[in-house]
Amino acid sequence: MSTTTFGQGTGENAFEPVADLSYEQARDELVEIVRILELGQMGLDESLKYWERGEALAKRCEEYLAGAANRVEAALQPTDTDSTE
Repeated sequence: MSTTTFGQGTGENAFEPVADLSYEQARDELVEIVRILELGQMGLDESLKYWERGEALAKRCEEYLAGAANRVEAALQPTDTDSTE
């Protein structure tokens, strides 16, 4: 079980900037935010803040996955040495 705690600060500093997170950190935090929102025990304003954070995390994960897909595509492309054999 993960011991990572999200949102340890207060106010605007409650979360680490999304751009600073690794894929795994963003994914794990997104999973935790979904769990929190599913509980439905927050007020509307707080729920919206978590929703917005979740959207930003999901976008960051998509960016990582797109980059990984591009790297795989590039690795699968034949090189000039492959075509001269």
